[in-house]
Amino acid sequence: MKKLFLLGALAFCATINAQTEKGSWVVSGSTTIGFNNTSSKIKYGTVSYDGPKVTTFNITPSAGYFVINKLAVGMDVAFTSTKSKNTEYYSGESLNYETNSSTVVVMPTGTYYFKSASKVMPYLGAGIGYFSNTTKFSSDYYSSLDTKTTTDGLAWGAKGGLVLLITPSIGVDLGLSYINTSSKEGEIKNITNSLGANAGFSFFFK
Repeated sequence: MKKLFLLGALAFCATINAQTEKGSWVVSGSTTIGFNNTSSKIKYGTVSYDGPKVTTFNITPSAGYFVINKLAVGMDVAFTSTKSKNTEYYSGESLNYETNSSTVVVMPTGTYYFKSASKVMPYLGAGIGYFSNTTKFSSDYYSSLDTKTTTDGLAWGAKGGLVLLITPSIGVDLGLSYINTSSKEGEIKNITNSLGANAGFSFFFK
């Protein structure tokens, strides 16, 4: 009985190891959804202001090909949408201001998976690529202030986490990601840094 159990365990581990061998593929998708609603209010005479209400949505699909055992080279595509809304009250009337921002990051990435005999598989990855951001500002009163701007430039990032294998080919992906974007217009340089916790699924196949 012990021999059969040992042989079964070895076979299961071998099946898991096959998923990150050269020639295999990994496809994953993770998302981060964050909500930040404030209830603060500032009053000055007959004018009052609500604190901003911010909603952020992020999704990052990726695909990689194992060029050697445990190392997958592929592409990460990150999409982030942020909406910020402010309301100003003046003499009983409400004036709404809204800012919508969307960012797309396309990044060739290399990811290394650290295999073990357990169902927990740590990984580290890094990449460099391109980003584009579009920001719109609008109000229901001062339409002359409505604007739309688009910027693009260099993006680079890193990621790390754990894949918790449900089956030899499907796992729950829990990790952290960091993305840096930079653009320059004339003498003005804009740099953003984003750090987030992500959750999703990873699929391994040949």
